[in-house]
Amino acid sequence: MSLPLSLIDSTWTLFLDRDGVINERIVGDYVKSRDQFHFLPSVLEAMPRLASLFAKIVVVSNQQGIGKGVMSVQELNDIHEKMTETIRGEGGRIDLILFSPDLAGPGSFTRKPNIGMALQAKKRFPEIIFKKSVMAGDSLSDMIFGKRLGMLTVLISTDHALARENPRVIDFVLPDLKALFTSHSPSHPESQP
Repeated sequence: MSLPLSLIDSTWTLFLDRDGVINERIVGDYVKSRDQFHFLPSVLEAMPRLASLFAKIVVVSNQQGIGKGVMSVQELNDIHEKMTETIRGEGGRIDLILFSPDLAGPGSFTRKPNIGMALQAKKRFPEIIFKKSVMAGDSLSDMIFGKRLGMLTVLISTDHALARENPRVIDFVLPDLKALFTSHSPSHPESQP
């Protein structure tokens, strides 16, 4: 079963995680400068098509490097400026970027898997309907975030183990953003031979 693109119309919203979905994740560290930000393959090709499919595209990103004091909000804004300018230059768009600077652990309403950033997005764009939204991310917290709001969830990964272990919160597993509109992957990879 493929992602049901026939259901997606001009009223749907795409929520995207950033690190590991849009750009290369730095294992054990944070993307702290424009020079460290590198798009994943096919992202710049995918973004214009996704812009044509979805009414709104919202990036929701945990950025605890700020909370740890290893980077500043201004440095993060500079990274996001580079990201949005490059995507726009390729014919795509991002309508809103939200981030949580909070440290991992209890007490943060905005840090995924908590839903604070989604509520901030809806405050900015009241027309967002969570049940008509897709959450694409590379972690379990992204998937829980999406499911708590009734979204379709897409794990961006080539490793299906996480989906086999968490079938109730992961609807689809796709290797990259381009596969959102080109894939015919099963919705539940545990059914694969």
